Amino acid sequence: MNDSFYPAILYLEDGTHFKGWSLINSINCLGEVVFNTGMTGYQEIITDPSYSGQIINFTYPEIGNTGLNDEDNESSNIHAVGIILKNFCRYPSNWRSQISFMDYVLKYKIPHIFGIDTRSLTQHLRNHGVMNGCISTKIFDFSTLQNLILVSPTMIGLDLVKKVTTKNSYAWNSNIVPRFNVSHLDYKLNLSPSNVFSVNIVVIDFGVKYNILSRLSKRGCNIQIMPANSNINTILAAEPDGILLSNGPGDPCVVSYGVCLVRDLIHVTNIPIFGICMGHQILSLALGANTFKLRFGHRGLNHPAGINQKAEITSQNHGFAVDFTYDLAQVTHFNLNDLTIAGILHVHKPVFSVQYHPEASPGPHDSDYLFGAFVKLVHLIKEKS
Repeated sequence: MNDSFYPAILYLEDGTHFKGWSLINSINCLGEVVFNTGMTGYQEIITDPSYSGQIINFTYPEIGNTGLNDEDNESSNIHAVGIILKNFCRYPSNWRSQISFMDYVLKYKIPHIFGIDTRSLTQHLRNHGVMNGCISTKIFDFSTLQNLILVSPTMIGLDLVKKVTTKNSYAWNSNIVPRFNVSHLDYKLNLSPSNVFSVNIVVIDFGVKYNILSRLSKRGCNIQIMPANSNINTILAAEPDGILLSNGPGDPCVVSYGVCLVRDLIHVTNIPIFGICMGHQILSLALGANTFKLRFGHRGLNHPAGINQKAEITSQNHGFAVDFTYDLAQVTHFNLNDLTIAGILHVHKPVFSVQYHPEASPGPHDSDYLFGAFVKLVHLIKEKS
């Protein structure tokens, strides 16, 4: 374990700065500084494609308590451009742990700063909004750091889907990427081989998480993942029984190719469509709504969502929300913290979406039923056709 600490600085675009330490002496990273309030799930968070272009501030004071393993990654890459934390846990304790977070950060040279007051930083971002920032162990001159931030791209108008989407279509094989053990949940849902019926699901990859694919696979779906810029003919040639629009990073309103694709799918087919997070925003844009950037976003594991005195505790990770100004869909869920739109259902078509993560990796399983509802809808439409 490395005991060498190097001075580091976190500098924000408004001039606020925090001094801390790093395990690596060659860091200079730029990105949008956001915060996540989850007490756990750090492995899933840093490998989630939705965090592309962002520096993550972990509000929980000690990160790494349960270590990391080979099974819980949400993609094959580390997408967060940097991480901010108060303390590293030096000695993780969990039967599934294979490497400590400190050793993982060193192994993959993840830009980071620790030893700062992360809750003070969070309060600053809540008061002033998320903003671009820089973590550096090489540059400590404020004017130089300010100039670097000024020329870095802002999240508004930034298309990061092109960066994370798959370049080629591929079939999902759950044996290729091991997933965490959810047998206890599958038992409750009665997902045994005897009641699995195969349906073909095309996943439009805006930055999909592995556990979304895993939850579909557990329900007997044959899954084909396709690039976000696929055309409708390519998708229909795969003969999908259902289509899932995945999560993803960046500003949804500039993903025009995805919006046009979904608009065409809704117009010319009756194929069930399920949107998650970015997929929810793309679907809403295709139906005529607008999106806007939230002041500091929703990133955590305990966001209440619901309607009519019914609530679910949900896992959320998004910086944009939908401005509901159209008549083609009805609201099924609100975020109960700020009453932004958290779920919609098309009034005529088998099409629905949610702004949160029903696969909840990490997070609670309150919304896992949505995958079952989607697959059941796919079967109903398939039987009628």
